[in-house]
Amino acid sequence: MVGEQQAEGSRRETTIRSDSLSRREFLRTAGGATGAATAAAAGAETATAQQQTTIDMTDSLVFDPDETTVTPGTTVTWENVGSVGHSVTAYEDEIPDGAEYFASGGFDSEQAARNAYPDPGEIGGGETYQHTFDVEGTYGYFCIPHESAGMVAELTVSADAGGDGGDGEMLPTLPNSALVIGIATTVAMGFIVALAYFLLKYGGDYELE
Repeated sequence: MVGEQQAEGSRRETTIRSDSLSRREFLRTAGGATGAATAAAAGAETATAQQQTTIDMTDSLVFDPDETTVTPGTTVTWENVGSVGHSVTAYEDEIPDGAEYFASGGFDSEQAARNAYPDPGEIGGGETYQHTFDVEGTYGYFCIPHESAGMVAELTVSADAGGDGGDGEMLPTLPNSALVIGIATTVAMGFIVALAYFLLKYGGDYELE
């Protein structure tokens, strides 16, 4: 009889210790996962905070602005804010050595872009074209149908341009910060709910080291 009571007591003690260990492991895992989620969200914010600049193409047959300076890694978006079709076509002999050729329509040479216009290559009203600039230097470009009307422009890529995105429009970064806060808050709330469920299911008698 005494032996059975001792055995039963031993089993209960083992169960309590096991439950305590499980709770400790749960709390440690929850804390680590929350930290990892927050770090991942911060990484996402850094990625989405990359500089972007917008240049308008208008029915006045101009690029606005026609001179832009950006830092390396900036994505430039040309937006047709009018109804007249345009193109964004780089002068092949006016881009830095080692830089990727760019032209709406995805061409790899100026002549190919000229020969194919307007289909593909034309950017209609409300449409956009994007290109990311990594190589420093000066880039000259033009609109194929309105080149003779003077629709030409210049873009300079320089590390000295600073963080203002040049003469173009810098997209706001506040929503990215708000997104990170929202993600971190959601993750934290999820772990709080999980912890509450765990404690309710297994009781509040636990040991923490």
